[in-house]
Amino acid sequence: MAKPNKPALRIAKLPNLTPVKLTVSLEPEVHQMLEDYARIYDDNYGEAVKPAELVPVMIAGFLASDNGFKRARKALANAKQK
Repeated sequence: MAKPNKPALRIAKLPNLTPVKLTVSLEPEVHQMLEDYARIYDDNYGEAVKPAELVPVMIAGFLASDNGFKRARKALANAKQK
């Protein structure tokens, strides 16, 4: 909400955007797939990326495309509000 004498903006104050560091262990085959994906990414876009840089985007894409998860998460949020 805008303070008195301040113009209202179209967007609200941004949420906390500080990244959270998470350490995971991968099976060697999954690690190799990430390495290969990074190589293919470089071939396609001419920009080298580290496999670890791909992981957050892949996880976000996976979660965004999982309709069952989205429904369950919405139900969870509704239950928390009660």
